Amino acid sequence: MGALSVGVLLGIALSVAALALVKLSMPSNGTGNGRHRTFLDSMHQGLLKEIEKRHADLALYHRELQRGQRSGGLRTPDYEVDLRNLDLEMLQGPETDQEGLGCQELSALTQVDYLGAGFTKLVLKATLADGRAVALKSVHGEGSDLRGCMQLYGDPAGCYRLATNKLLKEVTLLRGLQHPGIIQLRGQCYDNSPDGDTRVTAMLELGCPLEMIKLLQTPWEERFKICLNLVQLLHYLAQSPLGSIALLDFQPRQFVLVDGELKVTDLDDASTEELPCREDDDCRLDFPTKTFALHCSPCGTCEKLNEKRNLYNAYRYFFTYLLPHSAPPALQPLLYDIMNATGDLRYGINDTLEAFENVFHLYKSGLYLHKRPRYLKDYTLLKGFRIKETQDYKCWPSFSHLGCLLSVHNAEEAGAICNSHPQCQSFVIGEATTWTGRHLASFRSTFTELVPDVNSVVYIKRSGNLREKL
Repeated sequence: MGALSVGVLLGIALSVAALALVKLSMPSNGTGNGRHRTFLDSMHQGLLKEIEKRHADLALYHRELQRGQRSGGLRTPDYEVDLRNLDLEMLQGPETDQEGLGCQELSALTQVDYLGAGFTKLVLKATLADGRAVALKSVHGEGSDLRGCMQLYGDPAGCYRLATNKLLKEVTLLRGLQHPGIIQLRGQCYDNSPDGDTRVTAMLELGCPLEMIKLLQTPWEERFKICLNLVQLLHYLAQSPLGSIALLDFQPRQFVLVDGELKVTDLDDASTEELPCREDDDCRLDFPTKTFALHCSPCGTCEKLNEKRNLYNAYRYFFTYLLPHSAPPALQPLLYDIMNATGDLRYGINDTLEAFENVFHLYKSGLYLHKRPRYLKDYTLLKGFRIKETQDYKCWPSFSHLGCLLSVHNAEEAGAICNSHPQCQSFVIGEATTWTGRHLASFRSTFTELVPDVNSVVYIKRSGNLREKL
């Protein structure tokens, strides 16, 4: 979809639910005694209970996060929120955190594009005045959340308030939970229009949606990084300032990549509730193809249910597809141990993180490499050169689609790889490295067209006519 004007942005991002003509505070003149009756007096009781439940969750999160802030665990906000009136009035005081974005920046956005829409929210991409791109989240006026509520209760104002509280919950969690695996909140706008409508827009750092098919074609090292990022996030969620947090809507679409790092971008379906129980039989964790029996803890809740729910979802949505395939042979037994242990929930998140960190250490340090024949004795070294970059033979999975570019611990490992490729006659190691610090080696079927490069070394297979070719 093409870029939209700022005027259209305000019509979508700030007025996406305008068709519902929603008002978050709607006093009207009563009859009889002449007293005013509020919007809540006429609201459907079922809808009111749902709003009160979301309101209570919001109050709980805010209270627990404030407790963490007072203890030094979290950043203190710039203003207090009157949670008793949160579902009747929008947040009062400064509209944004210090050095964050607010309504003023929202009104100056350009190059607005549609990114997607979910059950509750509409997501847009826009460019700030300083050129930075952000993602905008607001209540989706035509989303399934509002439509389902309207079919059930027929109350546009109450239904919009219900959806707004869900977005406010996400904003509250994003402001309080600090971890590299959680999308960063850049700011928010609470727009109180003259006609009484109040709209919420959250401004987030922009990420790229996960494309699992594309990820399956990336080198194992990149796929391992995504799984490691996920495990580190789940370890934080298991012991967050709010307690153990479960991601109830755990799907790859809830995650994005920001500069190659995996981040969860939707927290509106996060839950801190632990299932109450009286005995072990009360604790069952059900998935479409598997059911787990958990223990009932002495405090009357199912032991580590949220943690285990997250972990099994990580196994079935991420580990199964991304973790073992095309991994270094020496590491595969360790990776399958992780797969089996998380697939059976024998590992908790601490054990899983420890296992991942062990694999990472072995891979980064090169300790996974068994003693190999010394292949480099079969190569001639040309320091200060590289081979001119042209399309050459391809291997899978490669860091480049134009040739065979792989991650290696050292030149000896690169020599072993070249010897395993029938078409490989040379390889080049330069200064480029991956996120692990390992070198990138380019494997070639030729060694002609040498180019001076002080940071590179060319390794050429010895042969009888090597001198003539050089």
